[in-house]
Amino acid sequence: MPGRKVVVEADGGARGNPGPAGYGAVVRDADSGEVLAERSESIGVATNNVAEYRGLIAGLEAAREVGAAGVEVRMDSKLVVEQMAGRWQIKNPGLRPLAAQAAGLVRRFDSVAYTWIPRERNRHADALANAAMDLAAGKVPAVARDSAAEAASAPLADPSGRAEAHEVAAQGSTAKSSWEPRPAETATRLLLLRHGETEYTAKGRYSGRGDVPLSDRGLAQAGATARRVAGLVDSVAAVVSSPLSRCTAMAGIVAGGLGGVPVVVEPDLIECDFGDWEGRTFAEVRERWPAELDAWLASPTVAPPGGESFVDVGARVGRAMAKLLADYPGETVVVVSHVSPVKIALRDALAATDAFLHRLYLDPAGLSLLDIWPDGGMAVRTVNDTAHLTGI
Repeated sequence: MPGRKVVVEADGGARGNPGPAGYGAVVRDADSGEVLAERSESIGVATNNVAEYRGLIAGLEAAREVGAAGVEVRMDSKLVVEQMAGRWQIKNPGLRPLAAQAAGLVRRFDSVAYTWIPRERNRHADALANAAMDLAAGKVPAVARDSAAEAASAPLADPSGRAEAHEVAAQGSTAKSSWEPRPAETATRLLLLRHGETEYTAKGRYSGRGDVPLSDRGLAQAGATARRVAGLVDSVAAVVSSPLSRCTAMAGIVAGGLGGVPVVVEPDLIECDFGDWEGRTFAEVRERWPAELDAWLASPTVAPPGGESFVDVGARVGRAMAKLLADYPGETVVVVSHVSPVKIALRDALAATDAFLHRLYLDPAGLSLLDIWPDGGMAVRTVNDTAHLTGI
């Protein structure tokens, strides 16, 4: 129904923080309170905050499916509400990809507002989340399902009468800051690779969605990278690649060097769409689009003419990262992508500002290594390692 306004009620939690986790989300018609959709899922071991963001994402996706144009999000998570409303910074790098994914969904609606509500007025989503947590812990959640059914018949909460939110003790990660080494075997390890050299790379041309193949030198770099990766890790679950041939070709070479592990194509790992700047040098862009280039360099919300902003790329990368963590918990994965997605993944892992995107240089076939733990903790172990490319 065009123009439909809905309310999304969402919640998530974990038994132990981190622990067996799950989320619940309910979409209601804003006028009648009728339940239009429900979502609930167990997500393995995660933190409360991760589960809450996953509930928000599921609720927004469900709102799109029912044709909503305007959304009011109601959650009892002060942290998520304040961060998504832009009033609190996202200090936990483990939450930034999820927030970016949610922000990407928000842009698909005409309007989205956020309202904090006390837990007792979020009973339906809370019950669904508890059912999912029970499933994650291996329990049968019949009581929680009954509670959800009861909550579905409750009248829509009136946000104008809500109590003041209690202050949250900390806005950051539920993972405690510490110099103590973490057990590597519990982390998902990502080997982030930029593809090898292409004709555009060698000439310093913007190379986005154009399917430019690896050059002879790029193929040699891919072979050297394959040997490097094989020497770094004992086992790899998969090589996950952008759909463009300069990445899939490199992914195939790396996978072959690992004994033929599967290559999985992930569309969200594709390079930024540079629009009218595709195939042009920086100098050419500066001459023809000086104002547009300055605006693009100044803000990640600005897109090249006919192209895509880094905020939009970040939303895609957030989805891809969340999927990698869900599909390969505790495993090692090689990711073959492009300059922009790899930079954004590292920016988020380092909790850096957007200036990082224009200050970090990534060589063709450069290797970066990132560990991510279930509680959102991260360790960037290597950035743009090119030792394997000596002499090429």
